[in-house]
Amino acid sequence: MASHNRYLVRKVAVLGSGVMGAQIAAHMANANVDVVLFDLPAKDGNPNGIVQKSLAFLQKLEPTPFSVKSKANYITPANYEHDLDKLTDCDLIIEAISERMDWKKDLYTKVSGKIAAHAIFATNTSGLSINSLAEVLPAELRKNFCGIHFFNPPRYMTLVEIIPQKHTNLKTMDNLEEFLTTVLGKGVIRAKDTPNFIANRIGVFSMLATMHHTEKFSLGFDVVDALTGTSIGRAKSATYRTLDVVGIDTLAHVIKTMSDTLPSDPWHSIFNVPTWIQALISKGAVGQKAGGGVFRKVGKEIHVLDLKAQEYRLSKPEADADVVAILKLKDPSEKFKQLKNSQNPQAQFLWAIFRDLFHYCAVQLEEIADNARDLDLAIRWGYGWAMGPFETWQAAGWKFITDAINEDIAAGKTVAKTPLPAWVTDGRSEVHFSNGSYSPSTQKKEPRRELPVYARQFYPERVLGEKAIYGETVYENDGVRLWTKDDEISILSFKSKMHAIGSDVLEGVIKSVKIAEEKFKGLVLWQSEPPFSAGANLAQVTQALKDNDFKTLETMVKRFQDASMALKHSLVPTVAAVQGLALGGGCEFVMHCSKAVAALETYMGLVEVGVGLLPAGGGCKEFTLRAAKEAKGGNIFPFLQKYFENIAMAKVSRSAEDAKELGYLRPSDTIVFNPNELLYVATQEVKSLYEAGYRPPLKSKDILVTGKGGTATFKAALVNMLAGGFISEHDHKIGSYVATILGGGDIDQGNIVTDEWLLELEFRFFMELLRTEKTQQRIKYMLENGKPLRN
Repeated sequence: MASHNRYLVRKVAVLGSGVMGAQIAAHMANANVDVVLFDLPAKDGNPNGIVQKSLAFLQKLEPTPFSVKSKANYITPANYEHDLDKLTDCDLIIEAISERMDWKKDLYTKVSGKIAAHAIFATNTSGLSINSLAEVLPAELRKNFCGIHFFNPPRYMTLVEIIPQKHTNLKTMDNLEEFLTTVLGKGVIRAKDTPNFIANRIGVFSMLATMHHTEKFSLGFDVVDALTGTSIGRAKSATYRTLDVVGIDTLAHVIKTMSDTLPSDPWHSIFNVPTWIQALISKGAVGQKAGGGVFRKVGKEIHVLDLKAQEYRLSKPEADADVVAILKLKDPSEKFKQLKNSQNPQAQFLWAIFRDLFHYCAVQLEEIADNARDLDLAIRWGYGWAMGPFETWQAAGWKFITDAINEDIAAGKTVAKTPLPAWVTDGRSEVHFSNGSYSPSTQKKEPRRELPVYARQFYPERVLGEKAIYGETVYENDGVRLWTKDDEISILSFKSKMHAIGSDVLEGVIKSVKIAEEKFKGLVLWQSEPPFSAGANLAQVTQALKDNDFKTLETMVKRFQDASMALKHSLVPTVAAVQGLALGGGCEFVMHCSKAVAALETYMGLVEVGVGLLPAGGGCKEFTLRAAKEAKGGNIFPFLQKYFENIAMAKVSRSAEDAKELGYLRPSDTIVFNPNELLYVATQEVKSLYEAGYRPPLKSKDILVTGKGGTATFKAALVNMLAGGFISEHDHKIGSYVATILGGGDIDQGNIVTDEWLLELEFRFFMELLRTEKTQQRIKYMLENGKPLRN
């Protein structure tokens, strides 16, 4: 018999149904993992009342933890008093109760007798010692016990830190890493058992340094947020807004952990909870969950706490114009030179927070992480920064920054006097190289970990200095590049901004399908960065409208239809690998490929009504065809209704699962949780379709339509919406056109039409709308403001 060495996960238990535990359970359910969610028994009523209340709360949470609402049904509620036997057949048990060592240990003694010998037992903690927690476990369970640290919200945040203790079996870590990577779609970093691990140790330090310098330079909280958000490549919520979202009480708790567990940290003097935070906590103003913290909403206005006046005032988040100009500089070394040398207090503040962050990371790297890459990726994935601290330092010029830090240490300007470690000043100009990142403990460049799961990631997220080679170019024009990795499968990537579809992209698609038919087993449509495609190139449309050049626009719409049909009727399989936005024409391309492989975070929709148009790249035709197939010769109207609503209300899916429910993706399309595995899975799909003797569908000649009867029903609904003030006159006009196309035109019910007939209807009504003033206003507005105009 073959030895049993695969780690299979049929069932997972999550202990603790608080905010984190419940959301971890929700993401397991998203991934079709059978999950049992435990909590204390309720004092009265249903013993699982606590868990049921948590699940009800999850349904209201935004952004939603579930890929589709129905996933909530996959979570089984349980309690510690009656259901401990349910643990025996679980392959993975994640404990996620409150961050209290005594409570956790107490629970372990209660459950350890029920845990199977092969199961992995992990504690979701943001900073408690894994070695201390392991002490209460029986010896045979310790080898499978480790720390696991999800970031909030678990569905959307890439990072999961996993932390071994001294008895953890290496195979356990590998198994857990593989499961988290493919099944849950996470970016896994192995951390050491040090307080707050990697991401929070650095991320919270960065917040503490920012708070320290906010006070030192006496800046308003709103101004600091204007300086420390997207303008320096960090999350939109910047510093103090993040504090409100995370919860001021939570941060105070983490700071206390740092203060208690890191007494000899050279920066210990700033590991304290500022008095103004203590004051907010004592008033219960702990942030968003309490209706206000540093910021609060007063009617429509945002007010911010003013420390000097000890009261709230209207928030005016304005950074100084000179500083904004420095931050806009493209060259990082020039940007940092100017920040360092500027006399402007806001610029000095920014230099100070970066300098302290670099200083801290350099001193702590060896103790907390295996190498510089792990630290940078942990911060990017856990905090949403565009670049990690070491990448930023390297981009700004290693030597320049190093000298500047040393100068400030000598001048007594830094928080800690600790010198930079010797490796920083060994003459190097980088820590990230093409073949690895520096590790102070091994004093070598450490390559990426080689687990079988990583062979599925052709292009993992890179750090500065790592290069990606995107195969051999087969064909290229201004809009697209067709290339291959293995001479078997061709890959088509767009070069336009937001991967918008203009004439050059359309020509590129048509030409690429021809080349794929002649030379390859198939074609994968894949972009190296999301979005998949934001739809038609509106700038090109606007230009043609300005020139009153309707001939060009007619050609463009016809070519759009040709490109969609080329993807659908190609003699070799075409597979769309989708991630992020796939809107309008981007969505139509996906609908026409032989198959789609979509990342869980895929937001698809036919949103043309937002710019006063309707889907004319075959989207209406495809929906009519799908409804006719689903009706199987019966009444097509109920099937059409959903599709009509999708287009008329410009519905966008909230996940790939949701895109299946809305009908943008087919039931047979594949959903992948890790976007880095998209290209691998898509190429495998092409190969299997090809090997199975793929033939494209023939052009449809027998589409049974609902005709005037069905169209009239849709139009009646539109009249009611217009009368109720839900839609404008122009929306009514667009809706009527969409209803006519989906109905198959001005013909009687029960008639048969062809693909070409429906495409012709799309074309005709699309061109009519383009000639209206209202549609032209909508297109212009969308281009200028990035949101739809309802005129």
